[in-house]
Amino acid sequence: MATLTAPITNDSASLPATETKATPLNMTPAAIAKVREIMATQDPIPAGLRVGVVGGGCSGFQYSMAFENQAGMMDKVFTYDGLKVFIDATSLMYLNSCVVDYVETFEAAGFKFENPNVKSTCGCGSSFSV
Repeated sequence: MATLTAPITNDSASLPATETKATPLNMTPAAIAKVREIMATQDPIPAGLRVGVVGGGCSGFQYSMAFENQAGMMDKVFTYDGLKVFIDATSLMYLNSCVVDYVETFEAAGFKFENPNVKSTCGCGSSFSV
């Protein structure tokens, strides 16, 4: 599975930009393409995608994805082939080395998170623990 890594950029004028060779989150070309496709149907078109980890589900944590118009104060902003992805500092800890893919099968289609930090998942697969 091919993944894209991007330099870390911070779009906030008050915080210095940080550059690294690898990002904590990797998005496949299929995931980037699907996000762009969905973003193009929004009015107004969002500035980027927020990816995060929130409390909930049977195992304790769930992934979240939502469109955003701007970065929050504590966000890190990553750019993947021109797509801005906003991640808050707390979620960043749980998403380290995570790969986000978009998968289509005969049964279903959706975003798939492959996270090496996960210790267990619930039976339905919608939540995890670390």
